[in-house]
Amino acid sequence: MAGQDIIIQGPDGAFSAYQTGEGPVLVVLQEIFGVNQVMRDLCDEYAAQGYTAICPDLFWRIEPGIQITDKTEEEWQKAFDLMGQFDVDAGVRDIAATIAHARANGADKVGAVGYCLGGQLSYLTACRTDADACVGYYGVNIQNLLDEAKLISHPLMLHIAGKDEFVPPEAQGQIMDTLSKHGLVTIHHYAERDHAFARPGGAHYHAEDAELANGRSLNFLNKNLK
Repeated sequence: MAGQDIIIQGPDGAFSAYQTGEGPVLVVLQEIFGVNQVMRDLCDEYAAQGYTAICPDLFWRIEPGIQITDKTEEEWQKAFDLMGQFDVDAGVRDIAATIAHARANGADKVGAVGYCLGGQLSYLTACRTDADACVGYYGVNIQNLLDEAKLISHPLMLHIAGKDEFVPPEAQGQIMDTLSKHGLVTIHHYAERDHAFARPGGAHYHAEDAELANGRSLNFLNKNLK
């Protein structure tokens, strides 16, 4: 099914999102490169698995329509600049607006899955919204947000890369020690993997563990959303 860009009205203004597929809604949360081809391909893959995938443009306040790659130093610098300007709390409001949009259009179940920056946002989506299930891949900075874990009321799955250059071992330990005690949180640790090990074409892509993580995510989402 061909995807299309739609407009979502949030509390702070309107923003675009890529939408494709039919079925329970899955809000796909971007990396620091915007709603680029990687994210659109992910949405298409989730659509093929029986979901309506919606990927909102969370950088719209800074610069709408960002679609860059991880292939050049210039693009990496731009991505980190965007990350530095990004308002996480505003981003979560946009995610909540996307969930509300989906429910207003008839969605019974709505989940979220995020990568990198989106992994952190998926954790916060579990804490701050009524999403029915959330999955986060190699989320950054979660260790500084653990006081919100008590707000989690629906299932959350996190994939942690043991050699993540952006999440040091001490931070990983804090995340796992705190969240492993929460009855709704499932954590998978990939000891030999680095950040973005599940991004096809990325420098740290690892096909076997990407397939393992993606299978775990899909089983989890199917159980909780279908």
